[in-house]
Amino acid sequence: MSDINAYIEDQVKKNDVFLFMKGSPDFPQCGFSGQVVQIMNYLGVEYASANVLENDELRDGIKAYTNWPTIPQLYVKGEFVGGCDIIREMFQEGELQSHLTANGIAVKEAS
Repeated sequence: MSDINAYIEDQVKKNDVFLFMKGSPDFPQCGFSGQVVQIMNYLGVEYASANVLENDELRDGIKAYTNWPTIPQLYVKGEFVGGCDIIREMFQEGELQSHLTANGIAVKEAS
């Protein structure tokens, strides 16, 4: 399990915004992952991602890493922010945009 933890830690530290999800940003394979992708795309945020469906060790490892039972999981500057419900609520309240900009992440202005 330490190899997968090293991979997770490497990804969340070297990418300002990282999303562990089911599927890919171009083809989300669950509705919850799709919602987070839509929010990130709406905000114009650049992010990297990993498809947990391609690797059972990663799928289990990310849940253990954060002690969070669900996927997707969004990280900003190495910090776990939340899953779909939390990200959606933060977005609706404007908190996600504030959190991203406070961490130096460019966010597209609402039109």
